Amino acid sequence: MSGGFQMLAVERYEKIMAELQENKIIKVSELSARLAVTEKTIRVDLETLEKQGLLKRIHGGAVLPEKETRIFPIDERQSMRSDVKLAIAKEAIKTVKPNETILMDGGSTTQALANLLGEFPVTIITNDIKIANTLLAKEKVQLLVLGGTSIHPTSSLYGVEAIDKLKRIRVNRLFFGTTGVSIEHGLTVLHSLHAEWKRQILLCADYITLLTDSSKFDKVGFIQFASINEIDEIITDENINPFIYKELQAKNVKVSVTSL
Repeated sequence: MSGGFQMLAVERYEKIMAELQENKIIKVSELSARLAVTEKTIRVDLETLEKQGLLKRIHGGAVLPEKETRIFPIDERQSMRSDVKLAIAKEAIKTVKPNETILMDGGSTTQALANLLGEFPVTIITNDIKIANTLLAKEKVQLLVLGGTSIHPTSSLYGVEAIDKLKRIRVNRLFFGTTGVSIEHGLTVLHSLHAEWKRQILLCADYITLLTDSSKFDKVGFIQFASINEIDEIITDENINPFIYKELQAKNVKVSVTSL
């Protein structure tokens, strides 16, 4: 498969998922016309996305999978497992030292961490306007917001300007999230701009910490941005699968497990 074709496939996946999130059901015939490809190509795309747990095929189209297996959009994730996210955030803030410069990725768990900051001086760099708004009034937090364009439904900003600034930034610590975590497939997301951003932030930090609740493990988005070995530490909750925990340790990834 050529690189150009792969990019076109990823673009189709993004448009298919955006259409599905908006309308809850999609039809092969309508997608074929809208994306200017054959119905056979759309059916192959839907099969690929179904294998990754992103949708469920039905006759002539597809629908969202059951909530138990779905990779949720950000606004739905933020309202879920808030107690777990808070516990992860409390564990994360223990690792932060006064006067550090920290890069914070957007997301519901990093938002929980932002809520806890402010007791000691730190510099925070973020592309997330909700996190920035939380930190704005905290006197001991020096805030730098990276500009860009928002992509619904997230509150994060993406674009060339943000990427260019990242290339000139070095931070002590990175806290970030992901859509899916897999030993085999690494860290994955559902949008190419998100993947580009996350690849770049991993290059900026001396110490890289993934904040993720246990429901993200063994979930796979269709764009990989990093391997497991690129992470220094994962902070997650006590419901992590013991087999996954042992595999991560075997790969020399530090795993900190919070209790609720």
